[in-house]
Amino acid sequence: MRRFGLIGCPLGHSASADYFTEKFGREGISDCSYALYELPGIDALPELLARVPSLEGFNVTIPYKRAVFGYLDEVCGEAQSVGAVNCVRRSVEGRLTGFNTDLAGVRASLDELLEGETVENALVLGTGGASLAVQFVLSERGIPYELVSRDKAKGNYTYDDLPCEAVGYSKLIINASPVGMHPLSDEAPRIPYGYVAPGHFLFDLVYNPPSTRFLDFGRQRGARVLNGRTMFRVQAEASWKIWNS
Repeated sequence: MRRFGLIGCPLGHSASADYFTEKFGREGISDCSYALYELPGIDALPELLARVPSLEGFNVTIPYKRAVFGYLDEVCGEAQSVGAVNCVRRSVEGRLTGFNTDLAGVRASLDELLEGETVENALVLGTGGASLAVQFVLSERGIPYELVSRDKAKGNYTYDDLPCEAVGYSKLIINASPVGMHPLSDEAPRIPYGYVAPGHFLFDLVYNPPSTRFLDFGRQRGARVLNGRTMFRVQAEASWKIWNS
């Protein structure tokens, strides 16, 4: 049996195992399985690899997309540039190679949300591993952006000092934080939603629940919105391609 999985903590929100189990059934793939491996710390990864020697590849989610670097033998080009890994391939010899398939997901999502329209400024909420992929794609598309973080040292603004005007002129607002994710789905990033208008585009990387309060607030203000489902699906398929390359 070929085994694949997801590492992170917590994993109660994840649909990855369901997605791949359905994929394997739909495509008649009978020799593969996908499981969730909730690790209390990234230092538990070697024990997992020893315990599951048939684990050929795994995805990485919060909070380990950067911490996993210390356990990899090689990091492929774009993942190295981004500074975050969300997909790892394990060779027969046990070598671990890191990739970033979040990039493919962000690109596909922005294409779907913007539908060819251009935006001059973006506001990115969150500065973790997923945010790094968002920043990379915005940079390659020439879209200037500002960062909002809980940590003043990591962003242009904190949620407490974010100017209303920054929300008004940033026509693309991306929630790259886990705020609003199941089971805390009643939460939303603390930004002045009154400055969101019909010309805005709101993209939430969260896919569970499908409609977050962040997107609900944007929809109420007439903005075009997109959840993280496209990103989730595209990055999963890109991971599967890597594991079988």
